[in-house]
Formats: sequence, C-alpha cells, structure tokens
Amino acid sequence: MNRKTVRDYIRTIPDFPHEGIMFRDVTTLISDPRGFRICVDQLLHPYADGRIDKVAALEARGFILGGAVAHQLAKGFVPIRKKGKLPFSTISEEYTLEYGQQVMEIHEDALAPGEQVLIVDDLLATGGTAEAAIKLCRRLGAEIVACAFVVDLPDLGGRARLEKMGIQVDALCSFEGE
Repeated sequence: MNRKTVRDYIRTIPDFPHEGIMFRDVTTLISDPRGFRICVDQLLHPYADGRIDKVAALEARGFILGGAVAHQLAKGFVPIRKKGKLPFSTISEEYTLEYGQQVMEIHEDALAPGEQVLIVDDLLATGGTAEAAIKLCRRLGAEIVACAFVVDLPDLGGRARLEKMGIQVDALCSFEGE
C-alpha cells in the first residue's frame, strides 16, 4: 500500500505571486481530512512530552495549524498578527520582506516570563516573519522551545537564520528552490 506523506498533499502553483516563484499551497493539505490529521500529528509529536506551555502562530495559515496543535496538546494559543489586527495593547516588531517592510504584533499580556513556547507556521522561507515572532515572544520573557513548520524552503536560508538565533527548527518536508 502506498502511503501519502504531508508533501504529497501540497499543491505547487508556478509563477505565484510573481513570475519565477513556485508557490507551495498548503490549503490542499488542510482541506483533506487525512492530510490535515497527519500534518497536525507530525507537527505536535516532538512536543507531546508536555514541555510546551503555549503555542504561538503566525497569521494566517499558521493559525489553522497552530490552533490545531495547541488543541491537541491541551495548551493555550497565542496569535501573532500583522499590525493593527489585535484589539488590546500590543508590542510590535518590524521586519523586512523582499518587497518592503512589515510589522507583526502580539498582545503585551499574551505570554508570561519563563513560559515555554512553540511557534508554528506553514512555511519557512527567508525566516523574517519567524524571526519577528521569536523576538516578540522573547521580549515578553518567554523561552522558545522550537519553531515548527510544514514546509521548509532551504535555498532561501530561513532555517540557518533561525538556528543562528539558537532556535531548534523542525519542518515536515522541504522543497528545493523558491
């Protein structure tokens, strides 16, 4: 019997959002009940030992995955969002994208000093968004246990960038190129 892997559920869309980009679309993964279950189970497996206090995730696809992981681990969920989307007092972190600057925010009371946090997102490319999330969590005194991704694009250097910050990086699959 041929068993599908997480990678098998991910659709590749050429030239999106720009020519030359191979977009790795996880919506086909999360829309399939078996694919979604496999993905969530594999994302949470290394952390099922209870060392996580909270799961933080990046909008938007990270919320779907991070929320499911937090639920299965019976831990709290912390959203990290683009500027202006959270309703309470926030702290913010600016980071650079290939096409400009972006700002991520977290509620200032979302994490307590010493809490052990797992950061979840769908894809690791250059690592800029994940780095901003790490910095936000650390500014609140939390300790990052790891960052977990469905897809790693190793050619873009995100894993190396996060590992240079002392972060454990886990990814369920990788794709060469952009």
